Amino acid sequence: MDVVDGHPSGRLARVSAAEHALFVYGTLQFPEVLRELLGRCPDLAPAELPGWRAAELPGRVYPGLVPDGRATVRGVLLSGLSAGEWAVLDAFEDDEYDLRTVFFDGVSVDTGAPESLRPRPGNSQGGVFVGPGAVWTYVWTADATSVEWRAEAFAAEHLGAFAVRCAGWRRTLDPTGCDS
Repeated sequence: MDVVDGHPSGRLARVSAAEHALFVYGTLQFPEVLRELLGRCPDLAPAELPGWRAAELPGRVYPGLVPDGRATVRGVLLSGLSAGEWAVLDAFEDDEYDLRTVFFDGVSVDTGAPESLRPRPGNSQGGVFVGPGAVWTYVWTADATSVEWRAEAFAAEHLGAFAVRCAGWRRTLDPTGCDS
């Protein structure tokens, strides 16, 4: 993470870890991946974001979020991230992603999601995520395909190996084993 005068710079300069949720729509919605990157699974609640889609990216197993007025992307809202966890996730995302805010009128919780992605107690109230409004997400800025990325296919074909790669990447970020 870039730090200037003790404060985050770059993509994270506008984020206050204590106040902001992160909408994730690809590999970061899987608890297995989050545990390898962060050492825990933060609070999460499945949600949908209209006007966007998760697009397959050429030669990659992870997607990119691209605008699409006819689509709605399913994903997960992560909350309760520490500044260090934000830094790890930001370092994990490559430079072709831009961290932007998106706005929800009221985030619908998807109770039809797989069990591992369903809300945990304390994360939702009355079927709507607590704290609707602006949340952050990583938007893809390079070329994407017209094919929609499928979380179910990723889970079946790539999740295990991807989680192992995440664990290896995390060790290179912090080879001493100390959390940031």
